[in-house]
Amino acid sequence: MSSASSNEPLFFDVTVEIPKGQRNKYEVDHETGRIRLDRMLFTSTQYPSDYGYIEDTLGEDGDPLDALVLLDQPTFPGVLIQCRAIGMFHMRDESGGDDKILCVPAKDPRAQDKQTLEDVSEFDRLEIQHFFETYKDLEPGKSVEGAHWADRETAERTVREAFQRAIDENFHNPLKPATSSPAPSHPTQAAESTES
Repeated sequence: MSSASSNEPLFFDVTVEIPKGQRNKYEVDHETGRIRLDRMLFTSTQYPSDYGYIEDTLGEDGDPLDALVLLDQPTFPGVLIQCRAIGMFHMRDESGGDDKILCVPAKDPRAQDKQTLEDVSEFDRLEIQHFFETYKDLEPGKSVEGAHWADRETAERTVREAFQRAIDENFHNPLKPATSSPAPSHPTQAAESTES
């Protein structure tokens, strides 16, 4: 892990599965490498921003760690975005812990004013919270509980723990080509990132 200051943001890659404004819930099918329609949300809610997962992580629910990327315009399923965390929406569903990392594109100058959760407007936070508290309503056997916001430090710690969990459990994304190292790549501190 980097010896960089803890004030420097942590960079990591997010794969988008669901664009902003969608009611369709898409997921990467890890056997075929294609995007599969999982279901249409049972409620009339729409994803408030691009939604996907953080590469090379393993969340408490046995899947890669979920991420919501704040963007002005939606992207599309399969897009890879280098991001940094600004906070986290902590929640539990019927399968256990189901944290959502709130992040922004790492190199987007329009996102430079968003460093922490407090930099996101109260209305936007309420909209995101409302979405995650209600998007599973009407679905048999699905539930959300214990939902609350957590700060950037907690979000970054959760990302690091999810990277370590992936290593400890030898979790590998089958869509990524095999490398000589069995361990997933770690996120990087901002000082280590290279400009492209």
